[in-house]
Formats: sequence, C-alpha cells, structure tokens
Amino acid sequence: MPFVLDNSVAMAWCFDDEGSEYARRVLDRLDEETALVPALWPLEVSNAIRTAERRQRLQSPDVVRFTELVRALPITIDAPDLARALGSVLNLAREYGLTTYDAAYLELAMRERIPLATLDDDLRAAARRAGVPMVGE
Repeated sequence: MPFVLDNSVAMAWCFDDEGSEYARRVLDRLDEETALVPALWPLEVSNAIRTAERRQRLQSPDVVRFTELVRALPITIDAPDLARALGSVLNLAREYGLTTYDAAYLELAMRERIPLATLDDDLRAAARRAGVPMVGE
C-alpha cells in the first residue's frame, strides 16, 4: 500500500544523529511500496541538504550517498495545484495549527486515503485528530 512520506523521515536517513528505528522501518517499506509526496518535497530535501552543507553537517560524499539513495527510491511526486493549496491545504493548516507545508502532507494523505509517515510531532498529532493512519501503527 502506498503511503505519504514526510520530509522529516527522509532527513533521518540523511543524518546519523537523527536516525531512528521508525525511519529505518519506513525506508525498508520502500523495498515493496511506493511513497507519495507533495510537490514541495524535493525542495524541502534540497534545502535541508544545502543548510546542512552550510553548517558543515554534510560533506560531499554524504550528499552524494544521500541523493543517490533518494533518487533510487520509488517516490511519486503529487502534482501541484493552486486551488488545492489555497483551499483544502490552507484550511487544514488553520484547523490543525500547522504550517501550510505540513498541511500539504496531511491533505495528500487524506485525499488519497493512505497512511502518513512522519517524525514531526505536530503533524503526527494533527493526523491522529484527522483520523489519518500512521505508517507502522
């Protein structure tokens, strides 16, 4: 079954000090399942890499290793939609006190009726309140 992949989980694959058993289990699921991500996901990933480079948390070999991993994974990017961003995503952000970025993940999981994988506490709490199942639960 496909699932929505939040950037917080992908970043745990990138940084050893942020790794978790949950993130490893989600990565293992991608051996047989597909992840769905909102259109902002690639920009969030590349921004996190760039920020880590500036802070000297990642060196060139780390970036190469991580980008090769991400490119090889079965991840489908959901098409951007202005009406959705200014409608249901914005409304979910208001309702659950989320950023619109996080609300985009919640909206995608709700629209597709699939579980969400996240390490973000606020997004996890909002998903539970909205009745969205979490990957691994």
